[in-house]
Amino acid sequence: MSRFTLPRDVYYGSGSLAELKTLKGKRAIVVTGGHSMRASGFLDKTVNYLKEAGFEVELFEGVEPDPSIETVMRGAEAMRKFEPDWIVAIGGGSPIDAAKAMWAFYEHPETTFEALVTPFNFPHLREKAKFCAIPSTSGTATEVTAFSVITDYAKGIKYPLADFEITPDVAIVDPDIVRGLPKVQVAYTGMDALTHAVESYVGTIATPFTECLSLKAIQMVNTYLVDSYNNPEGKGREEMHYAQCLAGMAFSNALLGIVHSMAHKSGAAFSTGHIPHGCANAMYLPHVIEYNANNKTALERYAQIATALGIQGHDAREQTQGLINRIHELNTLLNIPHSMKEFGVKEDEFLEKLSFISHEAVGDACTGTNPNPIDDKTMEELFKCCYYNTPYKF
Repeated sequence: MSRFTLPRDVYYGSGSLAELKTLKGKRAIVVTGGHSMRASGFLDKTVNYLKEAGFEVELFEGVEPDPSIETVMRGAEAMRKFEPDWIVAIGGGSPIDAAKAMWAFYEHPETTFEALVTPFNFPHLREKAKFCAIPSTSGTATEVTAFSVITDYAKGIKYPLADFEITPDVAIVDPDIVRGLPKVQVAYTGMDALTHAVESYVGTIATPFTECLSLKAIQMVNTYLVDSYNNPEGKGREEMHYAQCLAGMAFSNALLGIVHSMAHKSGAAFSTGHIPHGCANAMYLPHVIEYNANNKTALERYAQIATALGIQGHDAREQTQGLINRIHELNTLLNIPHSMKEFGVKEDEFLEKLSFISHEAVGDACTGTNPNPIDDKTMEELFKCCYYNTPYKF
């Protein structure tokens, strides 16, 4: 038996943020990040719509990029004091991810972070509150997924939390909110969405329910991402907001692969600064495709993606190489570095930490559904390809 889980309601389209007025309850806590939602006016709109619906509203602001365990615990404590019956998270993946983890500790203060790290080990939620997610970026799709990523800065590791319990009840996908995104965010989050769609399509537990969503999202990203990057008022910006949501629906149910395993374990590992998640995915994806293409089934799946994008070739290998070339081309058009070295990671520190990040990546929750198995030594070689931008032969 398999399972396919989505939010109860997904509202989308220009102005859909106003659907907050249809929620029923008494108290809502709004979780958000820095100043962008306040500066753009969307935080005020969110609060006002909730008040129109009769809610008493409290704010929890300041969730940092790559939210920490400490922030999660502070938010959970604020929720226990306020006792909301709706948690409304608005912003990028970080505040929504943080709010999901806060939700668990709000309803179950006795649980531990170590317990939640075990995949699909969350306690039952919705005993105190329901959850509404409103994304302000077009990439993570956390508004429709069963996942959250929280960072342990003491260890320099990002932990993916996974359980259908944290799938939001309501998602609001309003393209008006992403019109003002900086170009660099458009690039990184767009490539994150592409990686979600590709990995969910070739993963070991893809199903007919997810494959159609994955392929459609890949086609939309291929068509609209560069336009979204160059023209914030154009059709591409809206279509990318929907594409990333479709990719999220797919990977929430089909899971991911080692691109994400590698990004999770290397993103916060280096003193030169965090590698943004979408940037890491964009740099690693071509090399992971090269590695996975040594698996016959994965090779066929990549060729199917290439066919859907109109990439021709005499055989599956040639089509897969065409797909790899297209990803490199997108990175170039979006001004994304092609390697960890180009990003600025120092070579001596990379080599010093290579064994550690490789071991941690192999043990990451996303590795289990990668189509081609991998061990620590092979992961080290794959990371070297990503550092120096050298091909992994297939």
